[in-house]
Amino acid sequence: MTTRVLTGITTTGILHLGNYVGAIRPCIVASRQADVESFFFMADYHALIKCDDPDRIERSRLQIAATWLAAGLDPSKVTFYRQSDIPEIPELTWLLTCVTGKGQMNRAHAYKASVDANLAAGEDADANISMGLYSYPILMAADILMFNAHVVPVGKDQVQHIEMTRDVAQRFNHLFGQGHDFFVLPEAQVDAEMELLPGLDGRKMSKSYDNVIPLFEGGAKALREAIARIVTDSKLPGEPKQAEGSALVTIYDAFATPAQRAAFRAELQAGLAWGEAKQRLYDLIDAEIGPMRAKYEALMAHPERIEATLQEGAAKARALAAPLMARLREAVGLRRFQALKASTKEVAKARPALPVFKQYRESDGRFYFKLSAADGRVLLQSQGFEGGRDAGEWVKRLKTEGAGALAAAPVERGEGVSEAEVAEALSALLAAE
Repeated sequence: MTTRVLTGITTTGILHLGNYVGAIRPCIVASRQADVESFFFMADYHALIKCDDPDRIERSRLQIAATWLAAGLDPSKVTFYRQSDIPEIPELTWLLTCVTGKGQMNRAHAYKASVDANLAAGEDADANISMGLYSYPILMAADILMFNAHVVPVGKDQVQHIEMTRDVAQRFNHLFGQGHDFFVLPEAQVDAEMELLPGLDGRKMSKSYDNVIPLFEGGAKALREAIARIVTDSKLPGEPKQAEGSALVTIYDAFATPAQRAAFRAELQAGLAWGEAKQRLYDLIDAEIGPMRAKYEALMAHPERIEATLQEGAAKARALAAPLMARLREAVGLRRFQALKASTKEVAKARPALPVFKQYRESDGRFYFKLSAADGRVLLQSQGFEGGRDAGEWVKRLKTEGAGALAAAPVERGEGVSEAEVAEALSALLAAE
């Protein structure tokens, strides 16, 4: 069975070494598995929630697309597209919005954190909170459900959004599926190593901490200068160095083989100078990303090539999205005009009321049945039977054989009821079967 895996890439800022180790590299490796169908998208609608600088959005989209392609993402083996190139996604977002409870959105972590920050600052609870931030989980649900992804790799802070996506999918299936599920229920895949690469100061590598090591930006010079700023202890050359807890060693481990890790630790224990250790780290990292950097620079010099790749990816994505969206439109009633089919309630209302059989047991312990007209008049009344099964068998015969069974049936017509009226009632029941 093929597993669909979907990865979203927010297009704000520039990717750094932590992004490469934690997300880009493992996702690209996973995309090469024979039993995996991978979807990678540039989450540029999401970027608008955080950023109102059009130039930054444009620049970041280009740089991030070039980074993924340079790092080895093969667009012939995956579906690589921009979110904004798939018009079905915002349309699905609205359909999902219409079945999502406000209370559920109130519990979203990002919204609650913003409210808490406002209250702590003495401001109105919803100060500066846009509907984009508030509805972010629904757009994320649309991203995932549009392609019925089975697995979504996320950080721990995003697990709630996958759970919300499952809830929304179940609700939509229940309301409009009519026995058919439009959406599969995705699973979150949390990689324990996704958040472990430290920055220059030992904290998690993050632009907000200003402690990142650039991936491609600034070239080899920027990489070397950043590595030189990694904080180490004050041990001198020749003194044994402690590998555990060292940010430099942790970063080295992310690029080294097991044998290289062991050798590096042994050299540090033997007194390797931190300056030399940083040179070893630079050499190791540059050996892996240097060739990628050259591809990145070539792509950035020809953005039209990236555009062509993304347009091809959008065509592949829309080939899946458009048919599903057509089915969803049909399901919710957004259909082309034609002769309207009567609803089930309308059909029941227009149909004349049928006569009805009723079985019951009297105080004498015997079982009876009667056939009553829609107006309540008794058309047929049976004799008493020893068992309910006997009465039921005669009801079945009269329903299936109609007036042909009357001659042998142990019944009497109701007062003032003609034989023709009974025959007509039985014919109506027979036609309704």
